[in-house]
Amino acid sequence: MSERDRQAGLRESATFDRQTIQEIQRAAATGIYDIRGFGAKRRVPHFDDLLFLGASMSRYPLEGYREKCATDVVLGDLHAGRPLHLEIPVTIAGMSFGALSAQAKEALGRGASEVGTSTTTGDGGMTDEERGQSRQLVYQYLPSRYGMNPDHLRMADAVELVLGQGAKPGGGGMLLGQKISDRVAAMRTLPKGVDQRSACRHPDWTGPDDLAIKIEELREITDWQKPIYVKIGATRTYYDVKLAVKAGADVVVLDGMQGGTAATQEVFIEHVGIPTLAAIPQAVQALQEMGMHRRVQLVVSGGIRNGADVAKAMALGADAVGIGTAALIALGCNHPRWEEDYARIGSAAGFYDDYHEGRDPAGISTQDPELAARLDPVAGGRRLANFLRVMTMEAQTIARACGKSHLHNLEPEDLVAITIEASAMARVPLAGTDWIPGRGGPGF
Repeated sequence: MSERDRQAGLRESATFDRQTIQEIQRAAATGIYDIRGFGAKRRVPHFDDLLFLGASMSRYPLEGYREKCATDVVLGDLHAGRPLHLEIPVTIAGMSFGALSAQAKEALGRGASEVGTSTTTGDGGMTDEERGQSRQLVYQYLPSRYGMNPDHLRMADAVELVLGQGAKPGGGGMLLGQKISDRVAAMRTLPKGVDQRSACRHPDWTGPDDLAIKIEELREITDWQKPIYVKIGATRTYYDVKLAVKAGADVVVLDGMQGGTAATQEVFIEHVGIPTLAAIPQAVQALQEMGMHRRVQLVVSGGIRNGADVAKAMALGADAVGIGTAALIALGCNHPRWEEDYARIGSAAGFYDDYHEGRDPAGISTQDPELAARLDPVAGGRRLANFLRVMTMEAQTIARACGKSHLHNLEPEDLVAITIEASAMARVPLAGTDWIPGRGGPGF
């Protein structure tokens, strides 16, 4: 509010604030809902609301220069003949060629391979650039079946059966016509320049029993060698995880509402799903009750930004995490270098979220050849690798401070919450007390 407005005694409504009024006016003028990328922008309890209890007297820290803190993780060793062995517990989440440029997909593969982790295809199939540069590549099997190729399933190192996405659980994907180039159209068997909308559920899906059948089919196609992941959007997490494990999943990928997307309705992004922080304990409880925690690995995504987030997710029970939006920012998305270009399309560095329009000045979320050429895959991969190394070192620093010799040794006992909401969701005590809301009275 401006100084003049304050002096005039004007008061903004908390319910009908100016942004809400503007959106009502936009919808009334156009008759269409708003589509954007990125992820939820509302404030919800997140990892920032948790703190670690570093070692001091009652616990002993590890000396960072002399004592090791391991970071490796194995994914999919319950049923698969060739599970994935990752050097770090940070993976690259599924982002499609179509949503992203070929250069961006190549850069993601290069960066992930340099530090010994995996990347994921996303909707629309596998590109030669991505397979060629990804030491370990997870192939997403989505409801749309766009670009689905049994040979590519066999070429992949793991298969991720996607049932939901954190930004839009219960909803299908979108790829608008301006991003359906000749190559994208050929890969997806679609007409060029026509909007593509993915289905919200698999065509051969009528219930959880069908998931077991589908997993069996995928194991037969891949000769029982490749791990089968099941990805869910965080909603009824406790039950969804149990059903996924019962159906035979090797790995459960849990995507919270802070997860990003290339394009969907804003009303979906902001009003469907639950926060990542609330979903992890539900998933861990389900796995523990089945005797499957650490046997079926849990990969958590949705708003992971730094090593502290990695460490907190793992302390709550995750085996690894996935990053999407943070990886694109590491490649150069929303960089001030392109400030003038962002201004020309009505946005700004740090605010750009119109991934669906295909006009990304950084050359990442576009199919425009001139824009895509701005991203050097080699340099982009190097930036991503640097970022992944920093995340890992930050997580190690925290783990050592808690006296842990492996990131997997972090546990809820190492955490406290600084808000009542986060304490209730994460199921860790409010700082300075032994009180977890909903689990008895406060204590000191």
